Amino acid sequence: MTSKQLKARIHSIDIMRGVVILLMLLDHVRERFFLHMQVSDPMDVDTTSPGLFWSRFAAHFCAPTFIFLTGLSAWLYSHPANGVARSARSFLIKRGLFLIALEVTIICFSWMGYFHTIWLQVMWAIGLCMLTLALLINLPQRLLLALGLLIVFGHNLLTPISFNPEQWGYTLWTILHDRGYISQGGLIDVKISYPVLPWIGVILLGYCAGPLYAHTRDSDDRKQWLIGLGLACVALFAILRGLNIYGETLPWQQFSSTAQTAMSLFNVTKYPPSLSFLLITLAVMFFGLWLFERPLNRFSNALRVYGSVPMFFYILHLYVLLILYTVGNAIWGTNQGSYFGVNDITWVWLISVVLAVALYWPTKAFSDYKRVAKKPWLKYL
Repeated sequence: MTSKQLKARIHSIDIMRGVVILLMLLDHVRERFFLHMQVSDPMDVDTTSPGLFWSRFAAHFCAPTFIFLTGLSAWLYSHPANGVARSARSFLIKRGLFLIALEVTIICFSWMGYFHTIWLQVMWAIGLCMLTLALLINLPQRLLLALGLLIVFGHNLLTPISFNPEQWGYTLWTILHDRGYISQGGLIDVKISYPVLPWIGVILLGYCAGPLYAHTRDSDDRKQWLIGLGLACVALFAILRGLNIYGETLPWQQFSSTAQTAMSLFNVTKYPPSLSFLLITLAVMFFGLWLFERPLNRFSNALRVYGSVPMFFYILHLYVLLILYTVGNAIWGTNQGSYFGVNDITWVWLISVVLAVALYWPTKAFSDYKRVAKKPWLKYL
């Protein structure tokens, strides 16, 4: 890429996406080949090995980063470098509906190789967040910021609220806050895996952070903001989580070993994401964006390639994993109870590294094609 193209694309954002895409790959390899060692949410520190715990914890950074940067990218779309403002509403609506359609079709199919249950997961959540941002996008930015902060910091207060499946409001509350089935026992079950209310707060905050990346913004000023935001999130996490004040349903506790105590401290809830979950994951994202705002080298450029076409990589790796699992199961059978899998978390990391290298080349080829072709439909991938 030319220096002009890299500047226009803001390579630090693509690099950050590339990092979390590889962490996502690790988690999905775990779900394919280590599912016999399933983890709960939050995880059970007494029964989860450190290797498995931290492998799963690494994946926590994916959804917050994707959704925050989706909001930030929507602001950049509305405020292009040429200075001519435009509305992102139409793009957000079309892209949001596109993601939901992908979720319930080819992405859902990729998990099992057939349709029995529709799991509404991260793409569904991003799609709904985009539709919500499209609805609210014309509100004053200060109001959007206040609403985003209110949701992120206040949604834990809603934890005691619950509905039984036969009660009015159950479906809406399951979509917004409580993970569960909204249809079960019919031809196809439908389960909400990603309650969206906290994620709506995250995408609003991402949109409000967009001015940090305005073409008129000084890089040093932006980096100071990124460091400041990261440190503020860490400080709040240390106070609220460290003192078990607020923001997480499961208090941490001291164990006989330092390793287990650390695991307990960082054992935060993802479904829906608690305040503690969002504080620590967004903190690392801010630090990453600060770190990656420097000239590209070979390694960071490779990460940029992964992050430049995230949807392409997402779909590609899911189907590669489905094929590998199907072939492995056909050859070796269900060697881990009712699953085919590996017997140590080290193999999960090794498979992930091999796949990351193998999938780099088709990802780079598509990224290059997307940049050269300039076809409108490619922006959805």
